[in-house]
Amino acid sequence: MTPQATQEKFGFKYGRNGAHASRTMMLAEITTLFEGRPPEASPAQYQEDIEHFNVLHKPTEKARQLTWKHLVDLYGMSPDLPLFRVFRRLWECDEQARTVLACQMSLTRDSLLRLSKAKILSLELGQPIVREQMEQILAEQCPDRFSPATLKSLAQNVNGTWTKAGYLKGRTKKSRSEPVIRPVNVAFALFIGYLQGATGNRLFTTEWARMLECRTERLLEHARMASHAGLITFKHSSEVVEVTFPGYLTKEEETWLYE
Repeated sequence: MTPQATQEKFGFKYGRNGAHASRTMMLAEITTLFEGRPPEASPAQYQEDIEHFNVLHKPTEKARQLTWKHLVDLYGMSPDLPLFRVFRRLWECDEQARTVLACQMSLTRDSLLRLSKAKILSLELGQPIVREQMEQILAEQCPDRFSPATLKSLAQNVNGTWTKAGYLKGRTKKSRSEPVIRPVNVAFALFIGYLQGATGNRLFTTEWARMLECRTERLLEHARMASHAGLITFKHSSEVVEVTFPGYLTKEEETWLYE
């Protein structure tokens, strides 16, 4: 397992707090921002778009500043972070993959959203979930930490993110649904696992691969398709699997894996 300090250099974020205390994964906001800037855009350019040009149409200066802060919390918003740089690159590859892709990225950085993952993935297709159930799950994992009002808001936000990502459906009455998983999502899941120290066959059994809810054969097929599209290099012979990520990391960043 890659040490936590090294993971943070790659762009993972740990700690007790997260943007989901007051926001969902802000899918509409990043979609608008990314439409106006190339993948190599700098944090200063994104911040300028929000705070100076107000491309997200926020009503006050304070709201614009908070929006930028939450986006940084959720996504990093800097190409200097390998996770964000690859996320941003993959964003351009397949529009249908974006909802799950945004959820994947948010999970690498938001500890509050991570608290909800096990519950969501444990639900059977069609099984309902109400806000109060999610409140209970969050309260059990963090006893005496959240006020009732905060728990309600947090539960609404995490359920909202899972709905946008396709794991839940419904407005007021939500139930478990099947998300759309694309080769881009598998490529990103494999890369996240790689940054945490997995290689070979183990890349297909990490928590990031499991959250895509595909059988191993389907994951391998998606990896093969991602390889054909030039997103990764994938080789599979009998029981041996090799996955590499050409161009994803700089030479210096590659050395971080061995620190």
